[in-house]
Amino acid sequence: MTAERRYQQDRDVALCVLEDITLLYHRASGQTHMVISPVPEILYALDKDVPTTAAQVHVRLEQSYDLGEPGQAMAEIEAHLAGLIALGVVRRA
Repeated sequence: MTAERRYQQDRDVALCVLEDITLLYHRASGQTHMVISPVPEILYALDKDVPTTAAQVHVRLEQSYDLGEPGQAMAEIEAHLAGLIALGVVRRA
């Protein structure tokens, strides 16, 4: 049995919501990224202190949003997490 991957938001990330876009500032790299939904929602669903699985992110988002078919929603959450890891704002824990 393999353990589920766990993710954690980098502590050096700041979000600033501007209507339909969110500015994501990563202090460590000095880079600012413009992101749209569902990226901010995924980041808010991640815990900065406790590693979180993609399934836990799904459950948290499901409480506020209609995510549609669970398998597809999980695949999209995992794809977004991979992109956020590539940006350096989320890390595997």
